[in-house]
Amino acid sequence: MSKYFPVIGLEIHCQLATETKLFCDCKVEVNTLANKNVCEGCLGMPGALPVPNKKAVEYAIRLGLALNCEIDSKAMWARKNYFYPDLPSGYQVTQIGLIPELDHPIAKKGWIEIELDDGKTKRVGITRIHMEEDAGKLVHDLSPEGSHFDANRCGTPLCEIVTEPDIRSPQEAVLVLQKIKQILEYTGVSNANMENGNMRCDGNISIRPSEDAPFGVRSEIKNLNSFSNLEKALETEILYQSIALDAKQPLEQCTKRYDVVKNKTVVIRSKEDALDYKYFPEPNTARLITDPKCIEEIRNTLPELPDARRKRFIDSFDITAYDAHVLTIEKEVSEWFDEAATKCKNPKILANWIISELLREVKDLDGGLSSVKMTPIDLANLVNLIEDKTISGKIAKTVFAEMLETGKTPDTIIQEKGLVQISDPVAIEAMVREVIAANQVQFEEFKSGKASIKGFFVGQIMRASGGKANPGIVNQILDKIAKE
Repeated sequence: MSKYFPVIGLEIHCQLATETKLFCDCKVEVNTLANKNVCEGCLGMPGALPVPNKKAVEYAIRLGLALNCEIDSKAMWARKNYFYPDLPSGYQVTQIGLIPELDHPIAKKGWIEIELDDGKTKRVGITRIHMEEDAGKLVHDLSPEGSHFDANRCGTPLCEIVTEPDIRSPQEAVLVLQKIKQILEYTGVSNANMENGNMRCDGNISIRPSEDAPFGVRSEIKNLNSFSNLEKALETEILYQSIALDAKQPLEQCTKRYDVVKNKTVVIRSKEDALDYKYFPEPNTARLITDPKCIEEIRNTLPELPDARRKRFIDSFDITAYDAHVLTIEKEVSEWFDEAATKCKNPKILANWIISELLREVKDLDGGLSSVKMTPIDLANLVNLIEDKTISGKIAKTVFAEMLETGKTPDTIIQEKGLVQISDPVAIEAMVREVIAANQVQFEEFKSGKASIKGFFVGQIMRASGGKANPGIVNQILDKIAKE
């Protein structure tokens, strides 16, 4: 364990879920033909004037409100100058300025809360959320033509969420990224799919000898596309910086990438400062003036966010805090449970079925819950049938498996297969006595006080009934006969 104290901040880039790009009418489309959705504006051609996408601005405000930010009703666009092969204009339109008079991002001074392993909550500040356009994509292959440029992504609307350096461990960094991903999904602002590039994360990290020492020299690790890579990259960088400081080697501010195969961070370039980008107000775009009434209208349309939904699940459905946490990690799962719970007699048992059975079955499916044939109401009805003692828990698992495979209702499957639980005490007592007659030696041991044999008899009776006998009644009758 390092003797140094990490200081971490995140820069999270998310692609907004708009149909068109930030400054033109070209479609936002993934996995399509290269350079299909481009125009003069996307390609940075002279004379092409940008027109801001209203929906993108609304999404950015929506995100800022969900992250408890102040919204700047007079946000400004700036030009960030740098030359790179996938940036045809030679600059990026963003919302960063060099001096306070020019620095007007769409949102700032927000916060989120994360829950730590010890059950305590921690508040992490959000420095700013600014809008910007994405660059294109370089495609490298082994053909004689070499690298290619795809401009489809040029101009795609992004929000960059910058946290305060309030994070003190790689594990906390993962919790922050998970929480922001949740909020992006719940608000519908972004698809937030890290594998598809809808969401990317840069980790800024330095170390210091004590909690009250000045911040150390910072490294920025770019384009981390999973929670595990974020955690591993930060841990690796902490180790590297610790070894360097122990050896009295100076650290330099730089930008790095994480090599997954070698589990090491690699310097890409020395870190630029704001001056290197020569920011100035974007001359082709007017100031982004937003009516305060519009901001309040957006605030009034905010959906129920993860923390509020988790609390409601605990209060309304009497489930555990752990179950509520698991059920609200993904918006789709929370909506599935919410719909089912309103029709279920025992939401606690329903939560167990979703967490233990349903999520296990769908975790490897490409479409997730959306590809499941079973409906929330059907699962609620299955739990109700268990509660009504129409079927046993064991039979319910058989019914559940067929519901997943066929999409049939539990009532249909039970009727087709004759799976109704036997709860008639007379019928069950006849089965119990028949099993006892075939196992007299074991029954005498049970009567003499060897309680462990009871499980043997219950198993034999359940087998004789095809799993249909009500286990509670079986146990009652066994005890009654043992006392005769």
